Amino acid sequence: MNSADQVAELIEKLKTSGIPLAEAAWKTALACVGWPYVFGARGELCTPANRRARYSDAHTTIKTKCQNFDGKGTCKGCKWYPNSKRVRFFDCRGFTYWVLLQIYDWKLAGAGATSQWNTESNWSKKGKIADMPKDMLCCLFVNKGSKMEHTGFGLNNETVECSSGVQHFTTRNKKWTHWAVPVCVSGDVPPKPEPTPEKGYAIVTGTKVALRQDPSVKSAVILRVNTGETVKLEPEPDDWDYVSYGGKKGWMMKKFLKEG
Repeated sequence: MNSADQVAELIEKLKTSGIPLAEAAWKTALACVGWPYVFGARGELCTPANRRARYSDAHTTIKTKCQNFDGKGTCKGCKWYPNSKRVRFFDCRGFTYWVLLQIYDWKLAGAGATSQWNTESNWSKKGKIADMPKDMLCCLFVNKGSKMEHTGFGLNNETVECSSGVQHFTTRNKKWTHWAVPVCVSGDVPPKPEPTPEKGYAIVTGTKVALRQDPSVKSAVILRVNTGETVKLEPEPDDWDYVSYGGKKGWMMKKFLKEG
């Protein structure tokens, strides 16, 4: 299971890879497989405090499935805390909302699956499942009476949805009754190429990259720089060399060295 940080890094790479944004959205959805279901959630970090904030008597699974719901224990060992890293949680309509927001910077309107479906400005086209277009990313819906009780993503015959957590199915279940193409997807174009920095500068591609006092991952962090920020490349000191000796690495004054 990926952590929230891993998925964030993947999203940044996908958005500058040159692939169609619909493909990037689908890969983002797949990267979230295994993340938990929490009613009313739209991608908040999975913490005890955030779980308590989303708790309701009608959805007790939030409380019963969280081993540290009161925040007085530990999340260590929880399947939703892989390698001591946080994941995010969703309900079904929060999942589709969050993925489209990350890739397209576009908000799917509607507080629930039914209101999303009924908001015509969300969709370029929609219909019944038998007429679902091939090779196009769609939001799928399950109709019961006058309501849409569930939603997720569909592409070809596969689906990704958040019901009992985020799940991927290679064959579309017969429960799905309707499809709709978000307006952001219908106008899908590859993202702009990654900007090229000026000579002597570099663009930060990682997430909250550490600026450290010394060239070591163990060195103290001065501050963290966000993705897309530009940093100036400073020349290395003329009177120092970075060397290794006896398994140790560090800086040594050049005037005491004779290079071969």
